[in-house]
Amino acid sequence: MQLAQVMGTVVSTQKLPTMTGIKLLLLQMIDHDGNLLPRYEVAADQVGAGMGEWVLVSRRAIAPNPAGDKDQRPIDALVVGIIDTVSVDKGLLYSKKGEYRL
Repeated sequence: MQLAQVMGTVVSTQKLPTMTGIKLLLLQMIDHDGNLLPRYEVAADQVGAGMGEWVLVSRRAIAPNPAGDKDQRPIDALVVGIIDTVSVDKGLLYSKKGEYRL
């Protein structure tokens, strides 16, 4: 898993039928010091994350199979959690309540 910040949403009107109803977010990755990296990724969101929130991203490789099982979706990045706090040895790195960073 990796830390990321929600920077926006992605809308796609033309997609595989298995992707209907899946919310897509534009994420910017975060390094171990809490700094935004110059790396972006699109991830499916099923936890309801919003703009500016820090999230946990999990990756898994699933090849698209449009003619196959409806439960198999071509998702390789998934937002699996909304972060409340991140603590490191120096102290609190991030807090959703106060947006506090070291």
